[in-house]
Amino acid sequence: MYQSCPAGLSGLCRITEHLYLSNGRAADDACQVTANGITCIINVTETRSSSPPPVEEYIHIPVSDSPWSPLRDHFDDVADRIQVTAERRGRTLVHCNAGVSRSAALCMAYLVKHRGTTLLEAHSWVKKCRPIVRPNNGFWKQLVQYETELRGCNSVRMVSSSMGEIPDIYGEETRNMLPL
Repeated sequence: MYQSCPAGLSGLCRITEHLYLSNGRAADDACQVTANGITCIINVTETRSSSPPPVEEYIHIPVSDSPWSPLRDHFDDVADRIQVTAERRGRTLVHCNAGVSRSAALCMAYLVKHRGTTLLEAHSWVKKCRPIVRPNNGFWKQLVQYETELRGCNSVRMVSSSMGEIPDIYGEETRNMLPL
């Protein structure tokens, strides 16, 4: 596991040797992109960058950060693109506006599909590299369903809370923040 995040959380966070996660501003910074050897950028925002850094491949997936957005429709294609880029010794940067929800969910889907992690492990891995990640509850539901489709079981469950359905790991995080 890699735990590198140059320039704090505003920079590119290294998830694996071939996968990076960031916000939109860092993804548009040609210096950071070039310095990290990025060859493929996957932009998961509603608008395409007006001046993306020069890379071999630039993919725009126009999905809003809404619990009702069908991000699941892109899990396999994005995971497979990251894997193909890695096999070619390239590096992929996945980003959304803040690098918190959409892009984090896609990185987690990749780890589950191609790195053999459970969803719980994928979340821990990505969160260690970029502590602010927090996919919205709709994306969590889609990730839980995806893990079930791939593995036949799940490591994360959606549970009822005062905020609606949330992943059970958020319940743990909330309990851990309460004073004793």
